[in-house]
Amino acid sequence: KPTHGRVLVNQQSVNGRFGWAGYMTQVDTLLPWRTVKENAEIGLEIREVPKPERQKRVEKLISQVGLNGFENKYPFEISGGMKKRLDMIRILAYNPDILFLDEPFAALDVQTREFLHADILRLWEDYKKTIVFVTHDLVEAITLSDRVFLMTARPATIKKEYKVPLPRPRPTYDLQITEEFQELHKVIRKDLKEEVIKDKPAHLISNRIKNEGGF
Repeated sequence: KPTHGRVLVNQQSVNGRFGWAGYMTQVDTLLPWRTVKENAEIGLEIREVPKPERQKRVEKLISQVGLNGFENKYPFEISGGMKKRLDMIRILAYNPDILFLDEPFAALDVQTREFLHADILRLWEDYKKTIVFVTHDLVEAITLSDRVFLMTARPATIKKEYKVPLPRPRPTYDLQITEEFQELHKVIRKDLKEEVIKDKPAHLISNRIKNEGGF
């Protein structure tokens, strides 16, 4: 329980209540001694959901992200992209109100990230969860979001909100070359550059401009 303050979701306090939020970090937090299926079930086990219901719910999620056939594998036996899919369905399994994703794809290669973007968008269409997604990748932010919030340099506050007027469902491969995407990217990048400059020592900025010909 928090020492002070409270968190409200839909005007209801969630202080001390398990399962209102799902949290996914940069590094996977899978338990190495548990299989794919067992890792996916852990939140439901903590909630003491009966085994038949746990299995039914997890089997559906495993199928949705293409992990069929890997149910009995251990984390060291699957790829980085598979681990991220497993991380995602593990938090979806216990049906939280909000998903907090903290740079979950930062360590992955570009192609794997694009596949996972498609997975995220597809899962969102199915479950309609509120997702708070932290990223340093502007392309990723626009691709996935309905709203982008730009943070200021330290101490961080919200500088500006941008509505993303791109229709859903979103074909991730074609989306980034559209005029609407490019225009929004240009606007946010300009505001972002101002904060990056504030957050860097002056000598580093001048060196970068000198060595790279600007931003």
